[in-house]
This record gives sequence, structure tokens and C-alpha cells, in this order.
Amino acid sequence: MEQQPILNEHHKQEDPRMHTAEHILNQTMVRMFGCPRSRNAHIERKKSKCDYLLDACPTEEQVAEIERRVNEVIAQNLPVSYEFVKRGEVPPEVDLWKLPDDASETLRLVRIGGYDLCACVGTHVHNTSEIGRFKILSHDYNADTHTWRMRFKLEEIN
Repeated sequence: MEQQPILNEHHKQEDPRMHTAEHILNQTMVRMFGCPRSRNAHIERKKSKCDYLLDACPTEEQVAEIERRVNEVIAQNLPVSYEFVKRGEVPPEVDLWKLPDDASETLRLVRIGGYDLCACVGTHVHNTSEIGRFKILSHDYNADTHTWRMRFKLEEIN
């Protein structure tokens, strides 16, 4: 009989739709700007925000492209799946910099189709078709810290 892996408890309960959209946003930012996943995120049901380390503020055209690409991925109706791996077996493309020092030896990887793969203990939808439309509400850039903060929401599925 296979034993259920012991994972760290998650410290908060995010909205599954919004949290899954954050994963897609993070991968979009990595692909477009070559930056790390969000440095800081505050994920809530009504609206959320993410901070990214960037050398410059994205142009309005780039911001529109981020929104377009995230919605394009959502529209692909990608499955969201999980796999459990030992730390030493984590694929090299998975960034573990946010992993707490006391994280368990077994990690849960969350895969969104062929688009994103990351270690996460949060809650997610089963398919991107459940997310709704991603909308960037506002953004600003702090040149001193090279931090771009963007705020977003999800429009309900019709």
C-alpha cells in the first residue's frame, strides 16, 4: 500500500481561479521578460497583485500583450494536474527559491498543461476553462527597487 506523502500545510486559502491565473501570469512574465516568478503576491478572490523584478517598466503595449497572452493560455482549456516528487527529483525548470527551509522532502508539483510547472501547495481549478477572463487593472514601477507591481482581477465566466 502506497503511503500518502506528507506535505507542508498551506498558510492561507486562495481562490482557486485566481491562484491558477497567478501561475499562468508568472509563466507569462518569465517567458516575456526572462524575470523570476513573482517576488511577492497577494491573491484574493476580487482582485490580486503581483510584484516582479524588472529592469524597466513595461510599456502599455507590453502590458496589453501580457493580458492577451494570459487569456490565450486560459482559453486553451488546459488541464491542471499534480505530481509528487522528492526534492532531488525536481525538474531543473522548477524554481524553488520561495520554498521554505522547513519544506517537506516530498514536494507537490502543479502542472498547467504544457505551459507551466511549479512547486505549490495551494488550491487550483481542474481546467483553465474554469478561470474566466484575466484583466489587468493597474500597474506601477518603482525604479529604486526595480519592482513592477500589477493588479488584476478575473471577470466571471458567462
